[in-house]
Amino acid sequence: MEAEEDKCVKLENGLRSDIKQLIGFCEIRDFPTLVNKSRICDKDNRAKANYYKAANEKRGKDMGRG
Repeated sequence: MEAEEDKCVKLENGLRSDIKQLIGFCEIRDFPTLVNKSRICDKDNRAKANYYKAANEKRGKDMGRG
């Protein structure tokens, strides 16, 4: 049990700060669950970044018309 908790703490410490901030407060101590939740957060963050990047590019194109 302690080894599982140690693995979780080590993984949390290695996460990017944005993911660590979202995941850290949950104190998940089941390693497969922690890995899965971290992947979901990363995927969501990437999707959000891509959305805003596309929106900004579109806004820039629309501004050029005026």
